[in-house]
Parts: sequence; structure tokens; C-alpha cells
Amino acid sequence: MNFRISDEEIDADTQVIELGGEIDLYTAPEFKERMVELIEAGKSRIVVDLSAATFIDSTTLGVLVGGVKRLRPTGGSLALVCTDQNITKIFEITGLDRVFPIHASRDDALSSLAAQ
Repeated sequence: MNFRISDEEIDADTQVIELGGEIDLYTAPEFKERMVELIEAGKSRIVVDLSAATFIDSTTLGVLVGGVKRLRPTGGSLALVCTDQNITKIFEITGLDRVFPIHASRDDALSSLAAQ
């Protein structure tokens, strides 16, 4: 299976989750579990780095929307890093590019969350 997940703590409030390969019906639950763990542990700013992702499906979009729903009541936020035009297009077609700020680099995404 072509899927990788790793994460990196930036500070007490901020975490980057890096996803690689195919994030789909079979692999998205692992992503969801990690994101929920981080939010429950007190992370309020999460960057999901999709730079190494080759495919996402509606299950992935559902996990991302669920993450935003968990973060918003506490004033938290989620930003995406996406450099693949095909994946970015999925967010545009679904209108989710208006829900998630999408950045070309991890530094841009972290800066945008820090500025909030």
C-alpha cells in the first residue's frame, strides 16, 4: 500500500501532519485517528501537508472537514499545503478551497496560522 503519515510538533499549539501516497477509504481512518488525537491533546493549529500525496478521495475530504469542525469551537484552525494541481482542483470543484486555506509551502501555511 502506498501511504505514509508522519507528524511534527512545531510548538505547544501547532502540529504538522504530513501525508504521502494515496489517502483513501482504506487509509483515511489512520489519518483521522491521528488528527483527533492531536486535537484532543490540545493542538489548536494544524497544518495538513499534502505535498507528497498522489491521490485523495471523498473520505479524506470528510476527515479534513471533521477536523475543522472539531477545531473551530475552540478557536482553532486548519491549513493545507498542496502542490499537486489535480488535488487542488478537487478542493476547488467541491468548494472546499473556501473552507481550507491552501498554501504552496509548509512555511506559508504555518505563517498563516500564526497570524490568526
